[in-house]
Amino acid sequence: MWMKMNMVLCVLLLLGLCGYCTSSKGPRFFLSSAAPSLESYNVDKSQVSVSGISSGACFATQFHVIHSAQIMGVGMIAGAPFACTGGNVATSLLCMQTPSVISPTALEAIVTAGAAVGNADATSNLLHDKVYIFDGQLDSVVNPGVGPKIQEFYGHFISDAGHIKTVFDVQAEHGQPTDNFGGPCNKLSHTDFMLNCNYSAAFDLLNFIYGGHLRRPNAHTSAAGKLLKFNQEDFFYLSTPSMYSMDDIGYIYVPSHCLDKSRSCKLHIAFHGCLMGQRYIGENYVGHAGYNEVGELNNIIILYPQVIKSLTNPQGCWDWWGYTGALFATKSGFQITAVERMLSKVLGL
Repeated sequence: MWMKMNMVLCVLLLLGLCGYCTSSKGPRFFLSSAAPSLESYNVDKSQVSVSGISSGACFATQFHVIHSAQIMGVGMIAGAPFACTGGNVATSLLCMQTPSVISPTALEAIVTAGAAVGNADATSNLLHDKVYIFDGQLDSVVNPGVGPKIQEFYGHFISDAGHIKTVFDVQAEHGQPTDNFGGPCNKLSHTDFMLNCNYSAAFDLLNFIYGGHLRRPNAHTSAAGKLLKFNQEDFFYLSTPSMYSMDDIGYIYVPSHCLDKSRSCKLHIAFHGCLMGQRYIGENYVGHAGYNEVGELNNIIILYPQVIKSLTNPQGCWDWWGYTGALFATKSGFQITAVERMLSKVLGL
């Protein structure tokens, strides 16, 4: 019954009229000197991808599906399928813990309906994309059985089954799997959700998304580029970021090769999970998740947008259940719009 109700809600959510002030142009009433403005770089526009952990994974699939004309691949670590919650925080628990109630067929219909009215890009853009899905076998927060539901969802839109990679055999708890940082892989780390698994999800997903020939970092690899803060308030024109549970600063890692803007690079956007923003764990995620070293060796810029807690989002999660408004999972969603503006800035659009 709840899935039928969610399907109706999601269709209304995706078909609803847009009432948000999300124009890419307009006055900026809230200015801040929290950090320098985000700069533009020489990025190959056909080589932009996204990934995330936990709520960040849920947001990554939202951003991927909604802006599939711009995104060529997605990595999901301990996430849930697109629009699974139906805009209801209560059903988010079912999405995480009870995979048997998830209907990929219903979610596929929601995406198709939303794309038909322009609230998401045409699903044909997904046809040749790369999708990486990780679920730890010991995950006590997100049932490992959710991963196959994500696989089934994407399998409806992607023509080649070889474009979907699943990693379901690592003895990992809930967190970001790394090869050299964090707590024990098989134990839940409530301090920062970073897991030392002798396995780098960051490398594995980026390597898969970008064709399988990336250079792999080792213990001696240095992130010799620059990890920079930037002002996220620049991307909110009629409000402050905190109104939509976003931080006033974000991060970007620029590999040494890409600091020379005459050189072309790729771009990857990495979304942290609940309780993993810089207000909670400092720079543990942006500095140690494994993305920067891979980016350094392979000329991939890494963008790290940041969210914070709020009254409707007490754990600092990305919005995958509707706490910012009914159109959260459409092109008009406040967080979706802010990140798309960041993307456009990095691309120089």
